[in-house]
Amino acid sequence: MTRPRTKRRILLNTIWALFAMLLGPIMVLAFGNLDLDTHWSKASLASSGKSPLPYEYKPALVQVYGARAYNWRGAFGIHTWIAVKDANARHYTVYQVIGWNLYRGQSTVSIQKGGPPDFLWFNAEPKLLLEHRGAEAEQMIEKISQAVAEYPYPYRYNAWPGPNSNTFTAFIARQVPELGLDLPPTAIGKDYLANGKIIGQPPSGTGWQLSLLGILGITLAQEEGIELNLLGLSAGIDINDLSLRLPGFGRVGF
Repeated sequence: MTRPRTKRRILLNTIWALFAMLLGPIMVLAFGNLDLDTHWSKASLASSGKSPLPYEYKPALVQVYGARAYNWRGAFGIHTWIAVKDANARHYTVYQVIGWNLYRGQSTVSIQKGGPPDFLWFNAEPKLLLEHRGAEAEQMIEKISQAVAEYPYPYRYNAWPGPNSNTFTAFIARQVPELGLDLPPTAIGKDYLANGKIIGQPPSGTGWQLSLLGILGITLAQEEGIELNLLGLSAGIDINDLSLRLPGFGRVGF
C-alpha cells in the first residue's frame, strides 16, 4: 500500500525540483538581456576590449572567457573558451569547441591564432572567468596545448548534456588543475566527465564530483562548493565565494 504512494511522492518531488531548476532560465529568457532577433550571420564577433593588446602587453597571459550562448540557448547556458599568449608573442591563441565544424567534416576543436581573445559571442558580451599572468601563466601554456591535443571528443558534439564547448573547457581545466578554474553553473556540459567516468574531480581540481553523463550528479569542492546537477541544470551554494549557484542566473553573491 505504501509503495505506490512512495513512488508518486518521489515523482512529484522530482517534477517540483525540475520546475524550480527551470525558473532561472525562464526568468532570464523573459527579462534578461538576450539578443533574440539578430540572425547569426549578422551578429558580431568583434573584440570587446577586455584583453590587453598583445604587442603592448609583453608577459605571458592565460584567460578563460564565457558568454551567453546564441539566441534562446543563452537563457540556459554559456559558451566558454581559453585564450593564451606566450611572453613577447604578438598574437593570442584561442582554443574552443565549435559544434558546427562537424558539418564541414572538421574537428570541433578550433585553434585560432591572431584573432581577438575577448570577442563577442554573436553579440553576447563575454565575461572574464579567470586570468593568470607572467611566469605563472607561462608554465601553464604548454600544458594547456597538450591537454587540447588530448581532448577525447574532437568529432563528437551534443549541445546537451555534452560533450560540448563547456565539456572541452572543463576537460582542459581538469588536465591543468593549477588553472583553478571555477566554471559557473551556467556552463552546461562541464559535468560531462570524459571517457565514461562517473567519479572525478571538478574543473577547479579542489574536490570531487559524482556525475552520470552530465545529467545527474553532485559536486563537493572548495571552489565550487556544494552543487547539484539535475538534467544538466546545476544549483548549489558556494561558501568560498559567499554566493548562490543558480540555473540560468549563474553565480549570485550575497
